[in-house]
Amino acid sequence: MAVVVVTDSSASLPAEHVDELDIAVVPLHVLVGDRAMREGVDPVEIDYASDTVTTSAASPGELREVYERALERSGGDGVVAVHLSRRLSGTWEAGRQAVRDMDAADRVRLVDSLGAGLATGLPVLAAARRAESGAPLDVVYDAAVAAAARARTFILVNRTEQLRRGGRLSSAATFFASELVTKPLLQIVEGRLELREKVRTRSKAYAKLVAAAVDAAGEDGAAVAVQHLGAEDAAQTIAGQLRELVPGLEELIVAEFGPALAVHLGLGALGVLVVPGGCR
Repeated sequence: MAVVVVTDSSASLPAEHVDELDIAVVPLHVLVGDRAMREGVDPVEIDYASDTVTTSAASPGELREVYERALERSGGDGVVAVHLSRRLSGTWEAGRQAVRDMDAADRVRLVDSLGAGLATGLPVLAAARRAESGAPLDVVYDAAVAAAARARTFILVNRTEQLRRGGRLSSAATFFASELVTKPLLQIVEGRLELREKVRTRSKAYAKLVAAAVDAAGEDGAAVAVQHLGAEDAAQTIAGQLRELVPGLEELIVAEFGPALAVHLGLGALGVLVVPGGCR
């Protein structure tokens, strides 16, 4: 058998990658009024400007069920579960509780991706590709940890109100972002979402986003993802620029943010996620 890799739905991995690498995905929850919907499972229609829409992590019970099925499917080879930053969600902590209650806890390894969206998804790919090649549990785990440590995330949002309301911005970023800012450019640092800089116009914001990604990618190849919410044209334009500007580009994924992240980022959000050295 082989090690099985698990992640949560916030990783935003395209279905073809999930299917090809046999990745198990645990849905997060989107709460609209009194309705609770599972991301990627239940149909979700959201007014992203509403302050009544919230999200919640998967429960320890839900995670344990998926971990146990994955462990059985691995034939005892083990499970590596890669989740979004523990500083942005309770999912990693719920996973820790789930593993603690399992009989074969030593065969399940948890990884804090220190990111969100495809900054989680790209380390998942790194781990799943090692697992597909027949690598043992320690090697698959190390691949995820190393890719997560290298990952860099840059996100452009129209407003920070939803992030502040949900407590996803650091206190310093909340202070600075409370000023009138045309385009706040954010970044994730050690698992925390912080304000990188304030940009006055959309065109300058896009240029800053591309420049930050190219600088983070370095000269030795990289895996890159572009994510958006309702900004397909801009995402494709930025992806085209990155194809030309990133030396030795290993792979490039363009995808939408899923509802569990989109609720906090708002319409028009655009992100670039980079793993220097790639995920192969």
